[in-house]
Amino acid sequence: WMARSIMRTSAAMLKTVGCRGAMRALNRSVSRTFARGMGGSASDAERAHLSEKQKKLMKLEDDFGAHNYHPLPVVLSKGKGVKVWDVDGKEYYDYLSAYSAVNQGHCHPKIIAAMKEQAETLTLSSRAFHNDVLGPYCEFVTKYFGYERVLPMNTGVEGGETACKLARRWGYAVKGIPDNKARILFAENNFWGRTLAAISSSTDPSSYAGFGPAMPNFDIVAYNDLAALEKKIAEHANEYCAFMVEPIQGEAGGMVPDAGYMKKAKEICQKYKVLLIADEVQTGCGRTGRTLCVEWDNVKPDIVVLGKALSGGTYPVSAVLSSHEVILQVKPGEHGSTFGGNPLACKIAMAALNVLKDENLVAKAEKNGELTRANLHNMKSPLVTTIRGKGLLNAIVIKPTQIKGRTVTAWDVCLEMAKNGVLAKPTHDDIIRLAPPLTSTEQDINNACEIIHKTLKSFE
Repeated sequence: WMARSIMRTSAAMLKTVGCRGAMRALNRSVSRTFARGMGGSASDAERAHLSEKQKKLMKLEDDFGAHNYHPLPVVLSKGKGVKVWDVDGKEYYDYLSAYSAVNQGHCHPKIIAAMKEQAETLTLSSRAFHNDVLGPYCEFVTKYFGYERVLPMNTGVEGGETACKLARRWGYAVKGIPDNKARILFAENNFWGRTLAAISSSTDPSSYAGFGPAMPNFDIVAYNDLAALEKKIAEHANEYCAFMVEPIQGEAGGMVPDAGYMKKAKEICQKYKVLLIADEVQTGCGRTGRTLCVEWDNVKPDIVVLGKALSGGTYPVSAVLSSHEVILQVKPGEHGSTFGGNPLACKIAMAALNVLKDENLVAKAEKNGELTRANLHNMKSPLVTTIRGKGLLNAIVIKPTQIKGRTVTAWDVCLEMAKNGVLAKPTHDDIIRLAPPLTSTEQDINNACEIIHKTLKSFE
C-alpha cells in the first residue's frame, strides 16, 4: 500500500509538469497484484476455509486459465435478485453487481423471459441483412435517452472505441482538423477497458505497462479541474475533437466531481468546438439515482456510451448515442461488429430498460443510496477515512491498520465481509466499492450494512 501511495504521488507530480513519459517509466515497477482486482489467485491461506469442491473448481481456473484476474475466493453458482449463492449453498448479498451490470438484479424474470423468447426465434443475422428487432430497438433506445441516433455494439470498451472513432471522423469532416492530427482528451485516473486504445488513455501502470507503444494524440488532464481542462484544450484548440470523461469515476474508487462539473465541461467544449463524450457504461441505467448520471448536472453530452446494465447483466450489449451530425459521418464498411445490433441483444436491452422504468429503480437507487451513506456514517469506524458516492454507486476508503503485527487492507476487509455474507471488491488497494442491485429494498440495505459494520468492528 505504501509503495503504491508513493508511486501515485510521484506520478501526479510528474503529470502536473506534463512529463507523461517519465511518469510511465517511474510507475513501470509498481506492483500489479491488487490493482483493479488483477493478478494471480487467492493464496492458500485465503482459501483454507473453503470446501474441497470450491478449491477444486478454483484450481481448474489456476491450471488452465489466464491469470489476469485476482478474484475473491468464492465460487458462485446461482444468482437471484440481490443475492448470489456459492456451490456449497452459502448465501451472499452482491455488493459489486458485476461492476454495475446487474442493476436490475440477477436473472430478472422479465429480462430472462424476453431473452428466452428471442433465443428460440432468431439470435443473429449479422449486419449483412436487416432483422426485425434492430429497427424497433434503435427507435426505442434513442427516444428513451433523448438522442437522435444509436450505433449498437457489444461490450463497454467497444462502445468507448466507437465513440473515439466517431469523434475523430467528426473532427476531420466537420471541424476541419488536418488529417491525422486529431487529439482526444481524457480525465486522469479514467478507466474504460483494456484494449490498446483504452490503456493508451490510462494513467494506471497496471493497465498500460508492458503493452506499448501507446495510441498517439491521447492526452490527459486532471479530473474535476475545469481550469486545467480549458487550459489543456486551448493549447491545441484546432486539433482537439473530444473530451471523454466519466461523470463519476467508478474504477478510480467512486470519485464524485464537484456539482456542475459536467455542465461546465460541456460549456468549455462548446467554446472550442470539442465533443463531450460521457462514459456512462458504469454510471448509466439508473445506478447513481438518475437515468444517466449527467442528469445530476442537467447537461446533455454530445456522445453517450452505455453498456453493462443495458442488458441487466444477461448478455454483452453496448450502445453509443449521439446526433445525426456525429453518427452519420461513418459510412458503410467503416465501422461495425458482427454481433452489434443482433436481435437477441436488442430484445434483451429493451426489456432491461423497461424494467428500470416499470419498477421505478432510478428513484429507488437515489433513496437507498442516501440510506446506505447514512448507515456507513453511523458506523463511525476508525478504519474508514472517507465515504462517498451517488445513488447506489458508493465507496469507502480503508485506512491501512496495523493489527497483530500485520497491515490490514481493503482486501482483508473484503475477505472477512465475504465470510460474513457480503461480496464486494477492492479497487486501488485501499478502496471498497459498494454497489448492490437497484432492486434492493430498505431491509436489504440495512441487513447488508449490518454485516459491513460487524466486519469493520472485527478489525478494531
